[in-house]
Amino acid sequence: MTTYVITVPGTFTTGIEDGTRTRLAQALRPADPHGTRMGSAEGLDVLSVNEDNTFILRLTVDADTGPHAEEEARRLADSALRDAGLDERTAPLGPALITGIDSGIR
Repeated sequence: MTTYVITVPGTFTTGIEDGTRTRLAQALRPADPHGTRMGSAEGLDVLSVNEDNTFILRLTVDADTGPHAEEEARRLADSALRDAGLDERTAPLGPALITGIDSGIR
């Protein structure tokens, strides 16, 4: 198994309220990249929201291959968005991309 840091972009089509943002960040906490050497060194936040309501999720995923890691990251992102009360209409996601590969967890 390899630990991957995956970036998943998206857009909040109706904006995002503070409470929803907090719920989303909490739902994503188990996949927070700060648990990896790379995520900690690079200061990668699990959720970054821009002024234009675009956002980036950076997730840590253990997988056998890059494609499996990207697939798992999408599943985690979709689940966290649903837990926060969002769906594919209010927060559509773009393609998941491998940001980095981290061989050791600190």
